[in-house]
Amino acid sequence: MEYGILLSGGADVDFMIHGIFQYSFFGHTVWITTTHVCILIVMLILVGFAIAANRCIAKAAQVPGGFQNVVELIVEKLDGMVDTSMGKAAPKFYNYIGTVFIFILVSNISGLLGLRPPTADYGVTLPLALITFTMIHFNKWKYQRPKTIWEDACSPLPPWLPIWIPINLISWFAVPVSLSLRLFANVLSGTIMMALVYGLLKWFATIWPAALHIYLDLFSGAIQTYVFCMLTMTYISSEIGDGTRR
Repeated sequence: MEYGILLSGGADVDFMIHGIFQYSFFGHTVWITTTHVCILIVMLILVGFAIAANRCIAKAAQVPGGFQNVVELIVEKLDGMVDTSMGKAAPKFYNYIGTVFIFILVSNISGLLGLRPPTADYGVTLPLALITFTMIHFNKWKYQRPKTIWEDACSPLPPWLPIWIPINLISWFAVPVSLSLRLFANVLSGTIMMALVYGLLKWFATIWPAALHIYLDLFSGAIQTYVFCMLTMTYISSEIGDGTRR
């Protein structure tokens, strides 16, 4: 049976991930799933917007208008959000936080286009969280002395009594798990609810589910994007401190 990438499609409403086609890679069967296709669509949208924005800014007018206003507003708001949370270290993370924010937001609200949001797949949210986890500990070792890291690992006990290290290690590794699960669970729950509405009510679900889409896809999607990025900046900032190397 073949499955479309659309979440809503009459009697074929489905919130599961399905394989579209498969190929052999070094003797292993690899599936291209609905998530891969939806990510590709999201990436094409973002790349198209980036190309248009680049051309617009390259020919920027002294008095902005139309699309230039939109581009400048997006950059200004994203940079302002990073500045507020990360202080002096903010310029180093403008590009990363801005990219992650836009990707997650567009992925979350792609349900408005009838797609299955890529972030409703744990295979998408976990890598995003692991990137954050890597950046947290890279900056920990970059801006903190080994002695400070050791004392933090032994806390709240003295550094000569390291019996608390396993507990602190669990708390460190819980960060990517909590980040990825929070985003994944919230987006997936909205996807399931909309699939159930369309699947159970069928023709009766014609106009009024738009209100649910506004909340579950747009509002909730924006909130979860903000939470993910805010936690990322908070965790990294706590390791950087005042931004000077020890």
